[in-house]
Amino acid sequence: MVVSATAFTFSRFHFHSSVAGASLFLSAAASSSSRARAPASGYSLWRSISKISLHPTAMATAPSSEAATEKGLPLETDASMMDEYASQSKLLQEFVKIPTIGKAWIFNSKNENTSRAMVSVGQTDLLANKRRKFILNSHISKNASNSVDFQWSPFPIEMDGVSAVIPSPSGQKLLLVKNSEDDSPTKLEIWGPCQLEYEIHIAQSVHGSLYVDEWFEGISWNQEETCVAYVAEEPPQPKPEFNDSGYKKAGSSEKDCKSWKGKGDWEETWGETYSKKRIPALFVVNILSGEVRAVKGIPRSLSVGQVVWTPSSLYSLVFVAWSSDNGFQKTPRKLGIKYCYNRPCALYAVPDPFMEEADKPLINISKGEATSIIKLTSELSSAFFPRFSPDGKYLVFVSAKSAVDSGAHNATNSMHKINWPADGNLEGLSVADVVPVVMCPQDGCFPGLYCYGIHRNPWLSDGQTMILSSVWGSREVIISVNVVSCEVLRISPQDSDYSWNVLALDKDNILAVSSSLITIPQIYYGFEVSQTGKLCQWEWQEISTPFLKLSDKINSILAEHNFSILKIPISNASDKIPISNASDKLTDGAKLPIEAIFVSWKDSATRPTIVVLHGGPHTVYPSSYSKSLAFLFSQGYNLLVVNYRGSLGFGEEALQSLPGHIGSQDVSDVLMALDYVIKKGLIDASRVAVVGGSHGGFLTTHLIGQAPGTFAAAAARNPVCNLSLMVGTTDIPDWCYVEIYGKEGKNYFSESPSVDVLCQFHQKSPISHISKVLTPTLFLLGAQDLRVPVSNGLQYARALKERGVETKIIVFPEDIHGLDKPQSDFESFLNIGVWFKKHLNNEQ
Repeated sequence: MVVSATAFTFSRFHFHSSVAGASLFLSAAASSSSRARAPASGYSLWRSISKISLHPTAMATAPSSEAATEKGLPLETDASMMDEYASQSKLLQEFVKIPTIGKAWIFNSKNENTSRAMVSVGQTDLLANKRRKFILNSHISKNASNSVDFQWSPFPIEMDGVSAVIPSPSGQKLLLVKNSEDDSPTKLEIWGPCQLEYEIHIAQSVHGSLYVDEWFEGISWNQEETCVAYVAEEPPQPKPEFNDSGYKKAGSSEKDCKSWKGKGDWEETWGETYSKKRIPALFVVNILSGEVRAVKGIPRSLSVGQVVWTPSSLYSLVFVAWSSDNGFQKTPRKLGIKYCYNRPCALYAVPDPFMEEADKPLINISKGEATSIIKLTSELSSAFFPRFSPDGKYLVFVSAKSAVDSGAHNATNSMHKINWPADGNLEGLSVADVVPVVMCPQDGCFPGLYCYGIHRNPWLSDGQTMILSSVWGSREVIISVNVVSCEVLRISPQDSDYSWNVLALDKDNILAVSSSLITIPQIYYGFEVSQTGKLCQWEWQEISTPFLKLSDKINSILAEHNFSILKIPISNASDKIPISNASDKLTDGAKLPIEAIFVSWKDSATRPTIVVLHGGPHTVYPSSYSKSLAFLFSQGYNLLVVNYRGSLGFGEEALQSLPGHIGSQDVSDVLMALDYVIKKGLIDASRVAVVGGSHGGFLTTHLIGQAPGTFAAAAARNPVCNLSLMVGTTDIPDWCYVEIYGKEGKNYFSESPSVDVLCQFHQKSPISHISKVLTPTLFLLGAQDLRVPVSNGLQYARALKERGVETKIIVFPEDIHGLDKPQSDFESFLNIGVWFKKHLNNEQ
């Protein structure tokens, strides 16, 4: 099922605990002192955590221990498990409190050798059940020998209540967005170098909160730095009113009698994470006057996002829009959009509402009719992340046309450009390719573009080269794309299995972050030193940061591990599951080896192993650091993280080989990877567990049914267990059809599936193999999940209990699909750790 890029994520959006701003940078000695003052009993720590938890519903086959209940332990926990919960929760907290590195911004100065940086740092506050954000400033000094010095400010600044930070093009102004959580106004603050210059309060009657997520977010300064365009929730639509006499007619006074608002017509939402949102609309604020104007001419059937200002032109704004008419046979149905790149979208241009001409109708020359909006990408089914080149000659954007055309929720991207006319005449614009879809990459070569976002200013000084983060196999990498020559180069280290991401550009230099599954994120500064043909040589200098130092225990755990990326040939190596689409029917790309990341102890063959499966299925588990996986392998396990066919980063043919074959090909790939490490003598085959979420949970429950006896324990987070039940309740019913039937699934898609289709859904679901399941299984479910509604996991788990299989269920009442509320995430992985400890008999 569709989840984020690191899917079952432990997530691409990672979590860490919070302390007061100044204590973020306490010395190791102070940390040790603090630990010395902690309660001696780990049980006390567990009790403190249990008191702040969401009090989930827990059920198990075994009766609860009365003694455990009296002592405040979780249900189904007896006194013998007390020490395990206490010790694991203490260790998990050490991983949770490690800060995360978020966005960064670099501001140039008059001196070419100096600049300034702002880095966003995140920490998780378990007690408050929220993530806190801090800004840390640094002065950057460069010298002729390609070395750089960062002088960090002594303390960070907490951005309490700040939803977004947007510097102006010159770097002389800073916009802070403070979204309201109730009916109070949204606040926009404009800061200068040393003071608050403007504060604008925008009432709910004008618009609701600004969108600051990666889908609809669009907050953009104009070049003159007088206006900001942004995307916000449209103002509330009128609702019917009633009083004690019945319907309240227009014109009656509310003071006459008591009244209440009716609900009015129900409106579709964009599904998971957008259940309380209606329609994102486009607005412009003049920061000098404080006036806000809605952009006219955009129909309500279009949901807008990602707005940018154009070079001087009558049509001043370019934005992305998604039509609500994307249901079965173009019916007005908003299918879930989170992590679904297969929703058709296009680029549009509109005038600035503050321009005098904006109040007059514009003439569409070719049709001779009045219009105020122009569609720029009619020939493409998908266009997003618009960026103008510095000289204004090119409008460059990314397309997920492969996902839209095939129906897969994500696929290999392409990049395109439009030559932007200097005279502002937008008639007859043509779209040119920059980076095409790669079908079958040659060994070690560029596998295609897999882009989760583009920085606001991604350009090197030549005005033609963009710096992007992308996925390359099981790694995240930094690439350069020349939009004129169409040349793509990998500029992060070629021989590194670490993952690399761009934070910001400092003219022609790059601030980046690098990490691995056994190495916490570290900031690097990159200089280009030479370029020969397709080889691009960059030098990367590690930057010392004042972040909280790791404890000796965590340092020791990470140092004791190795990780490698294994290439596993496609074969019939596993006799447990036949491969449904035999190799002679596969495309060349689908015959390429799959990859798995193996995290191991030095004595791995004597250790238990956890197989980790990402969701989607069209996402990838990269080699980047994950707090949750680090916690799991710290318990004495090896990890086998499998990027089965269908994952991102391996070319389009490999990805498209999975739709139509879920529950067979992906299952076979996982078992092939497991057979590979067993036959190499790398692990103990008798002590293997499996964990996954969403589609990873689909695979987990398929594996324990199709390969009984292989896994000693399993854990599933919001798993897809019964497609015939899910199709009528999920926010993405089209996913069920496409993943079961392949590209033909779009033709089968209906809100009222036939009996034959429902039977097919059932046959391809894990529940069809439930009679063979023997594996003790833990279920972690979000009661507010719209993607894989909680009924899916509950039905399967109850069926296991009915058959006498040891089962534990934890339901988080307020959580959606990701289970990413800090307390829920903490409790989720703590229970996974204890569950696996119990069933893998890990005695070290």
